[in-house]
Amino acid sequence: MYENTFPNKRFKHTVEFLKKHVAASQSILDLGVENPLSDILKSQGYTVQNTSGIDLDLNTSEIEKSEADVVTAFEIFEHLLSPFTVLQSIKADKLVASIPMRLWFSSAYRSKTDMRDRHYHEFEDWQFDWLLEKAGWKIIATEKWTNPTKKVGIRPILRWFTPRYYIVYAERVSNFKS
Repeated sequence: MYENTFPNKRFKHTVEFLKKHVAASQSILDLGVENPLSDILKSQGYTVQNTSGIDLDLNTSEIEKSEADVVTAFEIFEHLLSPFTVLQSIKADKLVASIPMRLWFSSAYRSKTDMRDRHYHEFEDWQFDWLLEKAGWKIIATEKWTNPTKKVGIRPILRWFTPRYYIVYAERVSNFKS
């Protein structure tokens, strides 16, 4: 089902991590529109509902109304101006979130054609941990993995051993929303 190619390698790591921490019987609200990864999760027995594509920086109502047991956010927080607000609006007690990590040898991703496909943030692992903790989450488990390419050059070589993706399983400690 998965090859060792982008995005399949990322999907494989994400699904394996999720299976370690979330039972298929738990319902999931996946932040972002339906996508190939949410389809893979459904094929693995998970009940997944995605947000509709609303701008989560401006409207967190779908998150606030959700009765899901777990919220997942796979490569979404880097696209938000205020991920802190979104993290606080989550009612579920469990969160699985992944981010592309900031790479010291590469500038932040910015699509030249799609204004929505830009990274406002590319976190280092400690920055993402701090954000989660400040928003009331306790980190239970983390993993990192690389994203090698078959291109030639210094940056492709660095991608063979520099982690690109970071995933976190966290549980709610406190909810600041009243």
